[in-house]
Formats: sequence, structure tokens, C-alpha cells
Amino acid sequence: MKRYQDCAILLLRIALSAGFLSAVCSRLRFWGNYSSGWESFLVYTEKVNSFAPKNFIPAIAITATVAETLLALLLLIGYQTRFAAVSAAILTFVFALAMTYSLGLKDPLDYSVFTFSMAAFLLSTVNEYRWSLDEIISTSKK
Repeated sequence: MKRYQDCAILLLRIALSAGFLSAVCSRLRFWGNYSSGWESFLVYTEKVNSFAPKNFIPAIAITATVAETLLALLLLIGYQTRFAAVSAAILTFVFALAMTYSLGLKDPLDYSVFTFSMAAFLLSTVNEYRWSLDEIISTSKK
């Protein structure tokens, strides 16, 4: 059973990382024709953050992109995993709340933003992260 849980935790880390990386790749046009692009992302950021002043939108978009990239990499390699998981949970929960406020409840439910957030929160409750940089570091300290 323990091996199954370890595998599920690894796959959860990878899935959360892939979710962040895919979004970033789309806005930076790394997905080619399937990409949304930066300009579309700015329009969407303004729509989701309808309560924010218009001149804050580029800063919100850049901050979100940097945070998502950093969290994706930390989750993928398993470094500072608990911090990355809590941060991912908070970031996506705030995003879900902003979506709910600006667009209504249907959009964050359709895009599983609450599920993504709670999955990240669940990941933060794990005691040890097998097959991670955290495990290598903790083993070398013993």
C-alpha cells in the first residue's frame, strides 16, 4: 500500500506541475498554434481580475506567470515540496475566488480550479516525498 501511495504522490506532483507549465507554455506561445499568447492572456487576466485597476493587470499577469513557472519546477523536481504545494494551493484558490467574483461559479468549476487547489493542499499534508530532491537532501543529512 505504501508504494501505491508514494506513486500517487509522485503522479500528483507531476500533474500539478504539468498544469502550471502547460498554462505558461500557452501564454508564451510554446504550444504553437494551440497557444493562447500573451495578449490573450492579458485580456483574460483583466477579465478575471475585474475588480483590479487596469494598470495593475500587466503586473498581475507577470507575477502569476513567474509564480506558476517557479512552482511547476519546484513540484516537478520535488524541492521544497511542502512550500510549493501550499503556495500552489493558495495561488490557485485565490485565482478560483477571483474567477468566481468576476465570472461566476460555473467557470472555476468547469476548469476544475477548486479541485486543482485542493489537490495541491492535499499534497502539502504528506509527511515525506519519495522520489524527490527533498528525499535526497533529507537522506544525505542522516
